[in-house]
Amino acid sequence: MAEPLVDRKAGLGAGAARIRGALGSICRFALDVALPPLCPSCREPLGDGIGLCAACWSKLSFIEPPYCARLGIPFVYDPGPGLLSMEAIANPPAYDRARAAVRYDDVARTLVHAYKYSDRLDLAPLLGRWMARAGRELFEQADGMVPVPLHWKRLWARRFNQSATLAAEIGKIAQIPVVNGALARVRHTPQQVGLTKTQRAENVQGVFRVTDEGKAAIAGRRLILVDDVLTSGATVDACARALLRAGAAHVDALVFARVVGAAKSPI
Repeated sequence: MAEPLVDRKAGLGAGAARIRGALGSICRFALDVALPPLCPSCREPLGDGIGLCAACWSKLSFIEPPYCARLGIPFVYDPGPGLLSMEAIANPPAYDRARAAVRYDDVARTLVHAYKYSDRLDLAPLLGRWMARAGRELFEQADGMVPVPLHWKRLWARRFNQSATLAAEIGKIAQIPVVNGALARVRHTPQQVGLTKTQRAENVQGVFRVTDEGKAAIAGRRLILVDDVLTSGATVDACARALLRAGAAHVDALVFARVVGAAKSPI
């Protein structure tokens, strides 16, 4: 009796899938041999092709408690829960809490520059996982995540918004929707690099606005702003003010790295 045609096709399809899988494995092996995975920080070969090499990993400075409940700035000792830094009391930001995965040191800077300026989009899942770990306490009541937007000219030149890509990775982990397009950068400004704290604040004044289409997604919501680096906090603060003016109920901030000065003591 002849084999049914449907079974024959199924068998051929399964066989083709196995062949494609085998060829894919061979190609990946050949590529790893010819071009071994490199550490994204120091470019040394990696054994398993994941993350950082041992030397760079040891230099990466993760931010762990104790830290300022408002700004996330590390303290030199644990003063107990809820304590604020002098910076948070003297100049409170528009956002409620800020959290960062790592200090913005040499290794973090190299990772950020590779990700933003060298098209290393493969780093987004790694950075996103570290950010999700740092932002766990922000996720409990959050309704959505808002990436810090780029002006269309910079987006065209860079071809992707690094904050939006990170937000997408974190959203998958935390199961929180990403609100893309609700916040817009309405004016092209010079980059913040090299500016003083005062100049940074002036540079982003009036730059961000909630779009008409985004108002419904913002009003009454508890939101998390997502960016790659927090330096003076001027950009995130300006974004938070725009969201709050549009009716957001609460705004926190989550970044991959933040600039941290000398070790701080709580008041």
